[in-house]
Amino acid sequence: MTTLIRRTTALLAGALLAALAGCADSDDNGPAAGHGTKGVAPPAEVKKTAPAGLPGMPPVLDPKDVYAADRPNKLSPVVKNFPSRVYVPNTNSNTVSVIDPKTYKVIKTIPVGIQPQHVVPSWDMKTLWVNNNRGHTLTPINPATGAVGKPVEVHDPYNLYFTPNGKYAVVMASMDRELVFRDPHTMDRVKTVPVTCAGVNHADFSADGRYFVVSCEFSGELLKVDTEKMEVIGQQKLPFEGAMPQDVKISPDGKTIYIADMMAHGMWVLDGEKFTTPDLLPTGKGCHGLYVSRDSKEMYVSNRGEGSVSVFDFKKSKLTKKWHLPDGGSPDMGGVSADGKVLWLSGRYDSEVYAIDTTTGKQLARIPVGGGPHGLAVYPQPGRYSLGHTGIFR
Repeated sequence: MTTLIRRTTALLAGALLAALAGCADSDDNGPAAGHGTKGVAPPAEVKKTAPAGLPGMPPVLDPKDVYAADRPNKLSPVVKNFPSRVYVPNTNSNTVSVIDPKTYKVIKTIPVGIQPQHVVPSWDMKTLWVNNNRGHTLTPINPATGAVGKPVEVHDPYNLYFTPNGKYAVVMASMDRELVFRDPHTMDRVKTVPVTCAGVNHADFSADGRYFVVSCEFSGELLKVDTEKMEVIGQQKLPFEGAMPQDVKISPDGKTIYIADMMAHGMWVLDGEKFTTPDLLPTGKGCHGLYVSRDSKEMYVSNRGEGSVSVFDFKKSKLTKKWHLPDGGSPDMGGVSADGKVLWLSGRYDSEVYAIDTTTGKQLARIPVGGGPHGLAVYPQPGRYSLGHTGIFR
């Protein structure tokens, strides 16, 4: 009886194995019969995927270059018919000078609120917002027509940014010690994030848009902010006595964040993901503004304290040139022309604007404007959307 049970069990087991083999032959994922496949097929390799970007953010065009949409004259349909102009906020004159870049002449002067600091393109690129810091307003300008709209009440708008998905405007309320998330159209307050550092002023976003790094000029600190949660997730003191960090810009490959420092006279080189202590790369006295070339190969660094512009090569990770303005000057904030051929910078302490050839470093023009010219915007510029400041486009 025992022998019979054993034989029956063996027969059933054999039948079961045969049935399973037949199923494998007809399964798309199994080895096909007659192809000489031996043994069990190895498991498919699991591909590693990059972390998802900020929800609602336009897909990155090139994972190796966050500025891929900013190529020469690659204007969005939204802005392609806008007249080319340079908008200069004159902090001490409470005006905006409008320059025609073809003639290098001021063609219009617009009265605005008290202490305008920056002219900022909106996320959808349809509006230019003048940040009237001490007037506690934003003045909208229509870049298609030049028409000036009714000022919007916003407290302490030193600078203005937009989240990469266009969901919020982020006001750098410097004196209030706040980051204020607002509706990007009405500017109604959504969330106020108090900070413990002093003088929040400039920022830039990670390649995936999930965080941004903020400079605090009066306390010499950096913040790391979670974009979606709208919370500070990191804070550090720069390792330089009297540090005054200014402009912030991410590298094309998204791996490095650079922070200009006007008292350390150079750029801090930061690993944004790890947010560890950055290294200092000296550039020149009063290092202030950072602007990426249209081919993403170089970055122009304005040295306000010595009247020069340093040129940084991303691939070589070093400075390769320095251009000195004839007769000196105080190059501050600005931007690159749509074709990439001209770097425009305000002369903060000299009531003038500089136009500089990006190939030779030659000064093309020196244009008188109002008092205390600061964050000028060259407009329009290539790109799909604006992250704010004087024009950070992706």
